[in-house]
Amino acid sequence: MNKISILIADDHKIVRMGLKSLFAAEKDLTVVGEADDGDVTIRQALKLKPDIIIMDLMMPKMDGVAATAEIHAKLPDTKIVVLTSYSTSDTIAAALAAGAAGAVMKSADDSTLLTAVRTVATGKRFISPEVKGILAFDPPAPALSPRQQEVLASLVKGFNNTEIANQLGISKTVAKEHVETLLVKLDAANRTEAVAIAIRKHLVKA
Repeated sequence: MNKISILIADDHKIVRMGLKSLFAAEKDLTVVGEADDGDVTIRQALKLKPDIIIMDLMMPKMDGVAATAEIHAKLPDTKIVVLTSYSTSDTIAAALAAGAAGAVMKSADDSTLLTAVRTVATGKRFISPEVKGILAFDPPAPALSPRQQEVLASLVKGFNNTEIANQLGISKTVAKEHVETLLVKLDAANRTEAVAIAIRKHLVKA
């Protein structure tokens, strides 16, 4: 029987060690590599071509959503299960939209994670009950000023602060302040999450 090969991507060594120990005890699973940031995860994925990647959503250099999108585009047969300790729906939704096949809370028990791995390995999607509960809760969209709507539209286009400033005829400092205000208003951890919220809540046109 061919074992399911797994790449573990998490910036916390203790988490990687725990996952490695969990999978090592299973006869049908084998850990083929580890990564501690998004960039390394992509390089390891392309090199090892694992069956499954366990992906932490919040990692340095490149977050899990961006890494998921790039890996899914290059290795569509590799299934990605995202792990999150955050209780916001938008980052999880963005990861699923980027190509993740599964989503599990870091607080989930071992059996849930093992079920997730084995389920996505068969080509099916697995969303844990806790994640389903988070995705079902969707607070109303915040009210945005016309200027904030313009800045948000620029974020959706992928503009950085300098490009936003040039587009709107404002200083880079003011552009940065608008972006930071938007992240707070949208309860977004980063620009990627802000864009996901904006599109899902129809605050701007995709």
